[in-house]
Amino acid sequence: MSRSPRREPPPSQLSLFETATGPVAAGAAAASEPDPMAPVYDDAARVAARLPRGLRLGTSSWSFPGWQGLVYAGRRSTEDLARDGLAEYARHPLLTTVGIDRSFYAPVPDSDFVRYRAQLPGGFRCVSKALHAVVSQTLQRWQAPPDDDRGRGAGRAEIEPNPDFLSVPLFLSRVAAPLLSVFRAHAGPVLLELPPVGPRHRLPPRAFFERLDAFLGALPRELTYAVELRERAYFTGEYREILGAHGVAHAYSYWRAMPSPGAQADVVPVSNAPFALVRLSLKPGQRYEAEKRRFDPFNRVVEPDPAMRAEVTRIVCEAAALGAESFVLVNNKAEGSAPLTVRAIAEQVAEAWQARGAAAPA
Repeated sequence: MSRSPRREPPPSQLSLFETATGPVAAGAAAASEPDPMAPVYDDAARVAARLPRGLRLGTSSWSFPGWQGLVYAGRRSTEDLARDGLAEYARHPLLTTVGIDRSFYAPVPDSDFVRYRAQLPGGFRCVSKALHAVVSQTLQRWQAPPDDDRGRGAGRAEIEPNPDFLSVPLFLSRVAAPLLSVFRAHAGPVLLELPPVGPRHRLPPRAFFERLDAFLGALPRELTYAVELRERAYFTGEYREILGAHGVAHAYSYWRAMPSPGAQADVVPVSNAPFALVRLSLKPGQRYEAEKRRFDPFNRVVEPDPAMRAEVTRIVCEAAALGAESFVLVNNKAEGSAPLTVRAIAEQVAEAWQARGAAAPA
């Protein structure tokens, strides 16, 4: 294989962090204040230039004050970052996608999509989650308040089947319509994160596969989709074939109750879909709330996972070799600090991609 050309950051992002010319540099020079993020941007740009084309790296969300000095120049509140932080986030040369996690819990108002759109450079695409009411097999009549990982004192919620599970009309009206009407230019893959339900409440595999097949076949082709399974019982060859038939990607997840991303790629190969999506949420076997407490304020890598990084590198390099686009989203709970994990994976991918090119026959 001939070596692919080195990836240059999109011009729309370069214009935001170049220091020689441009409105940002001019404003900084007029104020005689050096940009405190310039060393971070310069370092990230050098790595970004060596990445394969089509790779988009980012974080699961963006509103973390602890990222000061990593993504944000100054100390800002969670609320301020949630509202207006995307503009500064998108200046970082390695952060070329982001997850819109809030859309899992409630529809994002059109006005918020318009505000996000105004903060993003051209070509920047976001991965948004489909609404919980569409992708969950069950509903809870009463949601107990969060407690410790043992669940003591949390009460009991009544669980019942969700009549809107994989409802095409609900998906079209509450998920697809807003994306296509006001956020289309920045709409990346729609993530169908299917929560775990356990053997007592989950559909039998045959019924699940029939419903998934019908649902995926009815989705508008103007958007792209990825499915993140959180039930191992459905992770089979039939699942792989259904995704492949509809051009839908499997989201290679790093999550407490699923195989590692690389093991998932052995079952659903990268070639099964026209793009790849990797989501690094939580180390297998760990608990979300416990890791959140342990890693807060998310400004350093607490527990690096070299094996996971190597598997992600393999997946995105395979996608690049096929000429396919790939998205990698990292959560703070993966290793302690999502931006620093992105930086580490980017460096590893750059080295692997360069070695792959050097090893290719002339």
